[in-house]
Amino acid sequence: MFPSRIPVAARRLLAALLLAVPGFVLAGDGPERERLAAILRQLDGIDRQAEHAAQTASRERARYHFDYVRLREDLARLRAGLQDYLAPPRAQPRDPLELSGDYRQPVPSRPEATP
Repeated sequence: MFPSRIPVAARRLLAALLLAVPGFVLAGDGPERERLAAILRQLDGIDRQAEHAAQTASRERARYHFDYVRLREDLARLRAGLQDYLAPPRAQPRDPLELSGDYRQPVPSRPEATP
């Protein structure tokens, strides 16, 4: 499912997130919001752990390295999407256009038939 160069802990985390999200589709508004807010808190914790792991990562030369920057960018995208869903921007009021109110039009005169 995931490339083998991703650490096991990160693979488990991503799998858990992917398996958790579809269950919310059928949930009601109240419980869904609570669960999504819980996911936001979990994403914050994961982001802190990723930051710590990036700072303490081995600097030795290896064939592959884990891209913590990309992981944190993806976490930020997930967080932004959840926040937008939980607190959508309010629609700005529109300036109403004035209604004309005059819907009666004169009937065009018929040309009289000439003999």
